[in-house]
Amino acid sequence: MFRAVSTNVNFPQQEEQILAFWKHHEIYAASLAQRADAPRFVFYEGPPTANGLPHPGHCLTRAIKDLFPRYKTMRGYLCERKAGWDTHGLPVEVEVCKELGIHGKDEIEQYGIEPFIHKCQQSVWRYMQQWERLTERIGFWIDLSQAYVTYHQSYVESVWWSLKQLYDRGLLYRGHKIVWWWAQGGTALSSGEVGQGYREVADPSVYVKFPLVEQPGTALVVWTTTPWTLPSNMFAAVHPEVLYAVCHDADNDERLIVAAELVTSLAEKTKRQWSVERTLPGSQLVGARYLPPTPTYHQHLQSACGTLRSGGTEPLYWRVVAADFVTLDSGTGLVHIAPAFGEVDYELLQREQARFDPSGPVPQLLCAVGPDGKFTADVPELQGVWVKDADKAITRQLKENGTLLLLDQILHDYPFCWRADQDPLIQYPRESWFIRTTQFREQMLANNAHIGW
Repeated sequence: MFRAVSTNVNFPQQEEQILAFWKHHEIYAASLAQRADAPRFVFYEGPPTANGLPHPGHCLTRAIKDLFPRYKTMRGYLCERKAGWDTHGLPVEVEVCKELGIHGKDEIEQYGIEPFIHKCQQSVWRYMQQWERLTERIGFWIDLSQAYVTYHQSYVESVWWSLKQLYDRGLLYRGHKIVWWWAQGGTALSSGEVGQGYREVADPSVYVKFPLVEQPGTALVVWTTTPWTLPSNMFAAVHPEVLYAVCHDADNDERLIVAAELVTSLAEKTKRQWSVERTLPGSQLVGARYLPPTPTYHQHLQSACGTLRSGGTEPLYWRVVAADFVTLDSGTGLVHIAPAFGEVDYELLQREQARFDPSGPVPQLLCAVGPDGKFTADVPELQGVWVKDADKAITRQLKENGTLLLLDQILHDYPFCWRADQDPLIQYPRESWFIRTTQFREQMLANNAHIGW
């Protein structure tokens, strides 16, 4: 009645026999036919890119994906599974760039956008057979015969249709997102990609004085390892509950403000004679105005920003703000805030913007660097200079202005692009479109729609 089971089990052979049985009897199609009139469970697959060989990680993710549709099918749902192929993005571009021996966005444009796209379309199908073989071999039930392709016009138009529906409902809005940016390639990197490229480098460590507007001869002291971000400075942050000291520097007869806990170590570092005249909590510094660290940029923006407006109106830029993220682990206890080049800094800007009446002037993002990683005309003397190459010039300007307290060097880990290991990454604000997901869910629930995840 039953076949004898061999004691010498060959598992790969058994798997091949099962696959052949499924194929011959069209078991997957039969499982769908059994549920033809059942309620649907929609399965959205994040499609792989077929221009690279599949590896064990793909086996794991595809096996996990297979679990949910099988489970829902056993629970009585009709779960059609349509395959897809992701034919966009950097993996394809990088592969083609290697073949052509070119590097970066400019060289792609020189080669020609249209012929480059055709090369990408050819490359994306290179390992198609291996992908289909893997999919079948691990028993992943999915319809490969009608796979959607992200460069097909039907798919692209469906995305635009979806975006229009969101826009018409007021759920799509424009904003900025701070990303790790590969300036030479003109693209952002995911956190996983950024993690592949860290290595130890020597960067400048500068302590800079921000002179207070209302207190001549007194300055805040901030610390940064990225002098190139100083022309885009907007605020100086203090912790409202930390104690700060006003120190008299006898060598220069000036007063410097730093965290009280760090006075001794900073005085030793700068080899100066400091005496503490008084202390005050950070909350009492909030609102104090200071002169921006780069006078040329200051002059360029003065009229546009209205930063030192008269009449008691709160200035938009170059003032002290409170921030709980300020620590005393390093630096001076005061943090230079350039929202264009830091995610936490940008969140602080958004918080500050919310404090202003939207019908009047609101502090807008200041960014003196273009997407190519070079300074714009906002800093005329540095226009066209790569940010990392500008550190020396900016430090020299700070010294000439008398606002450089100390120049040192620091060894720390810094991310480089894993595709071009000589290209350092920078954090950069990219204008993006966002979906109001919470509001979207509320609208769906209000319409008695069922949301399945």
